[in-house]
Amino acid sequence: MKSGAERTEILRRSVRVTVSASAGFYVFLYGLDEPVLALYALFAPIALGLLSSVPGSGRQRAAVMLKALPVGLVLVTLGTALAVRTWAAVLGMLVVGFLLSFAAVAGPRPAGAAPGLQLFYILACFPPYEPRTLGLRLAGLSVGVLLLALCELFVLPPPAGRPYRRSLAEAVALAGDTLAARAGPPPEVLRAAGTRLRLSHIPPAERPAGPGRAVRGLAQAGSAARRLLEQLAHLTETGRLHDLVRYGIHDGQDRHDGPVGAGDGGRADGASRWLLPRVASLCDDTAAALRAGRSAPGPPRLDQGIRAFQEMRLRQAAERDDERPDLAADLRRQAALLAVAESVRVLEISVRVALDGRRTSPIEPRDLFWYTEASTPRLWLRRFVGNMTLRSVQFHNAVRIALALGAARLVAGTLDLAHGFWVLLAVLTLSRTTVGETWAAVRQAVAGNLVGAVAAGALLIGVGQHTGAYAGILALGMLPAFALGPLLGVAWAQGLFTLVVATAFAQIAPASWQLAEARIVDVVTGSAVGLLCAMLAWPAGARREVRRTVAGLLRECGPLIKGTVAVLTAVPPGSAPPPPTFAVLHRMRLAESAYAQFRSEPDAAASAGADWHGLLIAAHQVLLGSHWLPRFDLPAAALPPEAAEQARAAAREAAETTDRLAALCAGYRPPPDRIRPQHARPPTPPVPTLVDLEAWLTSVTSQLTRVEAGLPGVDGRGSRAR
Repeated sequence: MKSGAERTEILRRSVRVTVSASAGFYVFLYGLDEPVLALYALFAPIALGLLSSVPGSGRQRAAVMLKALPVGLVLVTLGTALAVRTWAAVLGMLVVGFLLSFAAVAGPRPAGAAPGLQLFYILACFPPYEPRTLGLRLAGLSVGVLLLALCELFVLPPPAGRPYRRSLAEAVALAGDTLAARAGPPPEVLRAAGTRLRLSHIPPAERPAGPGRAVRGLAQAGSAARRLLEQLAHLTETGRLHDLVRYGIHDGQDRHDGPVGAGDGGRADGASRWLLPRVASLCDDTAAALRAGRSAPGPPRLDQGIRAFQEMRLRQAAERDDERPDLAADLRRQAALLAVAESVRVLEISVRVALDGRRTSPIEPRDLFWYTEASTPRLWLRRFVGNMTLRSVQFHNAVRIALALGAARLVAGTLDLAHGFWVLLAVLTLSRTTVGETWAAVRQAVAGNLVGAVAAGALLIGVGQHTGAYAGILALGMLPAFALGPLLGVAWAQGLFTLVVATAFAQIAPASWQLAEARIVDVVTGSAVGLLCAMLAWPAGARREVRRTVAGLLRECGPLIKGTVAVLTAVPPGSAPPPPTFAVLHRMRLAESAYAQFRSEPDAAASAGADWHGLLIAAHQVLLGSHWLPRFDLPAAALPPEAAEQARAAAREAAETTDRLAALCAGYRPPPDRIRPQHARPPTPPVPTLVDLEAWLTSVTSQLTRVEAGLPGVDGRGSRAR
């Protein structure tokens, strides 16, 4: 069910497309008597305004259409040249279909414009082969696109969406208020603020999803803010945030009220008292920078702050136990603050990159901020090459649509179907990411076209060759056809569009009821080709791929956990190399993309019991811990041997958990749990490195254990393994 705002925008869009399509079509056909110009001026607004889903405000949409115009001119030129032979047009369709569909990896705007650009090639690559009309085709296309861009600007333009930067600023400000004790929001409020930053809750035009440096920085800042809010929500639930603020009291209260807890047996925590106000202040400054659109000058502020905090902790840990009887509790509380500070540090750096957008010197950890020092061509190349794999749902979609369009062009050319481009148009408009969705769309489309073809045939018989009547019917019929179709569904859209094209083509050339017959034959042929390709090329959509990509991600997390612990427990300290994280970063990107598509498919309910998002969160925790623990917790002296071995054992257990969940996600039976002796684990020695390591492993393991309860239905058939 569409919302009121969506219905309003559909009506406005139909007005814009109708005005721009009518203006070019009628002027060229009746004013200049140029049917080729009229045809391309008619279909250009329909392609980019109706068939495409270009997101954004009127200004943003117009900019996308103007940028798409040169590409459209190239595609029409290519299609006109390759129309000389069927095999040439088929090969061109395969290449064009794949490239335009694969452009979705560049963000929502290229993805939205791709279907309309496909139609430009489709329209030009069919006989008759008339290269002498190329100039007319290009002129008609240019006029149609320019008219549509003007309508996007001045005819009921869609309003601008809420900028992601503003939503991010509000979330960061909420985190700063919480840390500074200016507000005490409940956990659900903090989590709701984080949820609003998820890309699925952001208008497509405002999503930071492109490969550029600033966009990547904004996306990473959003991820860091969501993680920060989740940390604060968890600390609030457990009551540890209250303790953190209570012991890490800000300077002003400390000066006026005396030592914290002077009347209740407590005491101030010097290290937390020093760091916590700086973390809260940095959140405030980062939120202000996001609102202003420019970052404060100077280097990042928390790098040295965290190091100084760690030195204070080491000095505290070196005190005698009788002087600090609750040292272990202090260290655990400080470990929680350290994790929060690291999230804020990543947030600050990411916001700086997002607001500046220029290349920087290397930022540590370089694996996490690699894009800040990469050139723009390398950023784009890595985005495309990274998705050129059988584990990428974007690659699946591009291959599927390219094969379907190529097969449809081959069938239409071999059978010499009249108006054969309707075959490809049917493939383009009815193809979905799963065979179930495609079959549902095909059923409705065929039914709608049957009704529309009967109505169009009756119209052509009744009106005959009176082109003036067709002109009036088209002018009056485009607006309801373009509006009711998206509002009422595929059947209505196909039936009404059949009437529109019948009345349009009847004005360009003499037509009979056989035009309606050709329309239904072409649509049925295109539907059959599209359905066959949907059955053969990844018919389950992202449902299986999300399992595979998450399983691959978890398999990479196990070695990363053990490698991180090996760095911290090495003798002598610093002798073990840091574990590589590129594989985890790459698989994380693939898994997030698969999960995003999975959530958009109706079949997602079949695997609703599997908390894929929870597994992605756990993998994020592993990745981030592997970066900041060796950076800020590398011990100056070797750890006690028994404690080091205990840490390695805990790492092996966590890695076994990730391997077990990876097997369950992939649908395989995991190896049996290793029987471990049941004895009480000795308490962790009061050493900051060991306490921080224990907190990280405990957090990861608890997240994985919670998610495992939902994995019995992971394969969509209620089976854990095969």
